[in-house]
Amino acid sequence: MTLIEVDVVKAVASTVRPAFVRGVIGRAAAVPEVAARMPAGEASVAVRIMGDPEIRRLNRTFAGEDHATDVLSFTGSGDHVGDLAISWPAVVRQARQYRHPQRTELALLCVHGLLHLLGWDHATAAEAREMTRLTVAALALSDVKPAARRL
Repeated sequence: MTLIEVDVVKAVASTVRPAFVRGVIGRAAAVPEVAARMPAGEASVAVRIMGDPEIRRLNRTFAGEDHATDVLSFTGSGDHVGDLAISWPAVVRQARQYRHPQRTELALLCVHGLLHLLGWDHATAAEAREMTRLTVAALALSDVKPAARRL
């Protein structure tokens, strides 16, 4: 079993507590398929909650896409699984759009990003179904249930 350290930086004001993010990611790492891809022993993930201008700059610089997005994943090396950049304004917009709590949307983006860090993708329908299955399983461990049409 991997012990995961989650460093959370809130670069913008948000209603989320870092402990919530740490718990969601820590529990997601316990899903058997996820745990199988985690480094043995100790691991770390960094999460930065930011505004749209900063995530847009990162998206443009690292993905060549000049728009704000909801989450970006930057794969790490060794025991550092990687970094997640999450747009708080996107969390707020998407939570309103899907009519679920902001913490639900944030949890979903954290799990989605973690899965990307560990090699999952959603380029094909089969990959998308697998990511959805793993996301639902991981969120259930934190008693988080997204709106039915969100996934």
